Amino acid sequence: MTISVIICTYNPREEYLRRTLEGLQKQTLARTEWELLLIDNASEPPLAGRVDLAWHPASRQLQEPTKGKLNAWRLGMREARGEVLTFVDDDNVLAPDYLEQALAVGAAWPFVGAWGGSIIPEFEVPVPAWVGDQIWRLTVVDVRRDVWSNLRDGFATFPVGAGLCIRRRVASRYLEWCSRNKGSNALDRSGKAIWGYGDHDLCQCAMDVGLGTGRSTKLSLTHLVPQSRLTLDYFVRHAEDDATSLLVYLATRGLPFEHYARQGWFSKLVWGLHCLKRRVPWEQRQIHSAHCRGIKRGLPLARAVQAEKATLNHV
Repeated sequence: MTISVIICTYNPREEYLRRTLEGLQKQTLARTEWELLLIDNASEPPLAGRVDLAWHPASRQLQEPTKGKLNAWRLGMREARGEVLTFVDDDNVLAPDYLEQALAVGAAWPFVGAWGGSIIPEFEVPVPAWVGDQIWRLTVVDVRRDVWSNLRDGFATFPVGAGLCIRRRVASRYLEWCSRNKGSNALDRSGKAIWGYGDHDLCQCAMDVGLGTGRSTKLSLTHLVPQSRLTLDYFVRHAEDDATSLLVYLATRGLPFEHYARQGWFSKLVWGLHCLKRRVPWEQRQIHSAHCRGIKRGLPLARAVQAEKATLNHV
């Protein structure tokens, strides 16, 4: 197989998963060139017998009993046979030429180990006006030019998990990395927790093997966004969990994070003045407060990860 498509799903919305699979059925790349792995990550009830994959000659449905998106990812990596692995969420609809273009980009950029493209949202209901620049929390990515880098902090070129493509050797490095770094196992979503940065951690593995990361204008998918994610409650939970996991991710990768601890009274004063001057909506103030709580919660966790890594380095 040239490419492996890995769908990781947990209690999926049936309509969304159906559209995800329909998007794959419409791919221009011949089905003999790719395989399909559907990973059921402890759904209740299990998906076995409820999803028809008979349309694809090289499809498998696998069970990952331990909750956590990264557990499902890793099972997919171990089972995949392709030289390129593409991760698709159960609310993603790939453009018809996505897999064909994924291979083309990989061939044109042999120096890149992880790549992706634009993520275009399709909202179930109108986006509330207060969301504003916090729209990124809904995984919206607009790639207007081809970019790549091999910088450890080059977030602008890191592809996100939806539609993420990696080379097999990057997957091998990631599996090995996770076996030695407990902090990596905590990243990204698990059940109702909205942690993140598992995709960033995976992108770092591309640089571990001497490759870079990139975003291409040739790749795009539609992200189906339900009404439940357009609530203040979701944004607040995301802000807190995202901030916590950011610090754990940075500590796991040996990147600086202590500057977040220096956000004292002066930072609060600046933020307060900004809110008054710009008339920042009350909802965005709540999101900012949640972010600060996440930082406070994440600092001791990040320091614990840092201390553990230091201990292991001296053994």
